[in-house]
Amino acid sequence: MKKLNILVVEDGESQRKMLRDFLIREGHTVSEAENGNRAVQRVRGEHFDIVLLDYKMPGMDGMEVLKEIKRINHEIDVVIITAYGTIETAVDAMKAGAIDYITKPIEFDELLILVDRVAERRTLIRENEMMRQELGEKGVTTDRIIYRSRKMQELINMAGRVATSRATVLLQGESGTGKELLARLIHNLSPRSGNPIIVVNCGALHENLLDSELFGHEKGAFTGASARRIGRFEEADGGTLFLDEIGELSLSLQVKLLRFLQEREFQRLGGNQTIHSDVRIISATNRDLESKVKEGIFREDLFYRLNVVTMAVPSLRERKEDVPVLIDHFIKRFSSENGKAVMGLSSEARDLLLKYDYPGNVRELENIIERAVVISRDEVLSLEDLPFGEGEGALSDGQAACESLLRGALDDLERRLIADAMAKAVNHQTKAAEILGISERMLRYKLKKYGFKE
Repeated sequence: MKKLNILVVEDGESQRKMLRDFLIREGHTVSEAENGNRAVQRVRGEHFDIVLLDYKMPGMDGMEVLKEIKRINHEIDVVIITAYGTIETAVDAMKAGAIDYITKPIEFDELLILVDRVAERRTLIRENEMMRQELGEKGVTTDRIIYRSRKMQELINMAGRVATSRATVLLQGESGTGKELLARLIHNLSPRSGNPIIVVNCGALHENLLDSELFGHEKGAFTGASARRIGRFEEADGGTLFLDEIGELSLSLQVKLLRFLQEREFQRLGGNQTIHSDVRIISATNRDLESKVKEGIFREDLFYRLNVVTMAVPSLRERKEDVPVLIDHFIKRFSSENGKAVMGLSSEARDLLLKYDYPGNVRELENIIERAVVISRDEVLSLEDLPFGEGEGALSDGQAACESLLRGALDDLERRLIADAMAKAVNHQTKAAEILGISERMLRYKLKKYGFKE
């Protein structure tokens, strides 16, 4: 595991030195700061991978220090140290840029897991940067894939590893998540990058037209076929064919695609000449293909041919850390395209966009920002510029009462589930957390919340 340069910011000398000694024993390089001002000074003059930051300190509090650290160097990972009673403030700090938090009294096993996770994340970031440099040398860019989240870092890293192979790739994810961008990245990273990537939306054409689109046709193959047509499989020879919405293929076209994947050959519609083509297939779907296989409307043998490597593209609500950077990217882009001088968002507008779940994913966010930039009269986008109804997010008295009842019912259910898990685990917190599928830290918080004896 990569060893880190760590700054421990804690006004309590005994706690600070205890953390320092433990982390040094684990092989990390550790510096100390007894208050916020000293922490900021050290960050200005030295390199740190991670800052362990006590939230409650005299003088500058944790939030002030966090904001200043992020202003000096946005790449530093900050972990907030907080007490149970201030977990809400720790969550606010995470919204402001902290990567995680840990509660007092600090358990060394938990701290070690957290630090190791940061080390893994930084290794992943470094690998992504190396890949970006390699792409830059090839004249390829990933700038259109905007991300900060660990999930997307892992996905881009996987794309780099998959790209050098000949394996078929199946991209799964909701509409608007960027599956085509990922397919293009895989192609650009591959030895086929000097040849074309051809994109076909399998759900946009009728079966007969799609057959001709993919495999081509001979003159006279059907009414109106006045000349031979070269299909996409021939056009993509030596390159990549990206088949979007693969789940919409008819059974007859599934058979033709399966034959190509098995034999690397096909025939044009209305022809009898066997044509060979060296094409890599990347397909994508927003459907559950396994369910389609069980229903008998998607061939099982084709499914296994297509998903030699499966990559799940996360929805935007699963990677909320990416929303702020996407917002800033789209504001900059659409301001430039439309000759506007929009500089950012009001805090109210940003809060609303961060809370929204984006059923249309990145594409929906892109459309929201484009519309807001186009209609805005000011340099700062406001709530009035966003395409939500008046009072969006506000609850009527009746809605608030229903929500309160629902929250109470959910709390009761959660309390019972925790009690059952603790009973099954004979009050062993690690085992109980495994049963519940949550972290030990979260379990301890819930035990405290519901008044369980630890």
